[in-house]
Amino acid sequence: MTGRSEKDKMLAGELYRATGPEIVADQRRAGRLLHEYNATTVDEAERRSAILRELLGAVGDDTVIRPPFHCDYGYNIRLGRGVFLNFGCVFLDVVGIEVGDLCQIGPGVQVYAVDHPRDPALRRDGYEFGRPVRIGRNVWIGGGAIILPGVTVGDDAVIGAGSVVTRDVPDGATVVGNPARVVNSPLPPPAGEGGAREAGG
Repeated sequence: MTGRSEKDKMLAGELYRATGPEIVADQRRAGRLLHEYNATTVDEAERRSAILRELLGAVGDDTVIRPPFHCDYGYNIRLGRGVFLNFGCVFLDVVGIEVGDLCQIGPGVQVYAVDHPRDPALRRDGYEFGRPVRIGRNVWIGGGAIILPGVTVGDDAVIGAGSVVTRDVPDGATVVGNPARVVNSPLPPPAGEGGAREAGG
């Protein structure tokens, strides 16, 4: 009886090494598709959509990702309907990254579902592991924010530009800073006054 592959361990969220024929093949597949996607132009909407549907685990209708976009594997990423990712986002998807419907994600946002052991001996031996990230519906993430492994962001939340999100974000909360903390958020100004842009991106 053969042992479990490194890919099996990765997908189970266990300690694994990013080696072995399955992982290498999946990385090459993602690299090829990302190269194709990132080389497209704004006039190639149908081609972009076809590539995303091949690359990602799921992608909802009317979802837009502005290239360049980068990820590890793609098949662990599930995007809902009407999601928007601005330029230069990075999703490290060794396990699941889920983004709910109608999320707006600013430029340069990074979402990490990969983690590393605190034990230095395990790190020296090349081990890592995954913790899923879940982002709810209608979330706005400002440019340059970083979402760390294992975080869940609730529906209707706002994450300020440049924030580093280290813990779960409640539904409807606004968080800012490094580490990100919940702040009192005033009601949005009337339409046309522009104050609702302060999260950035």
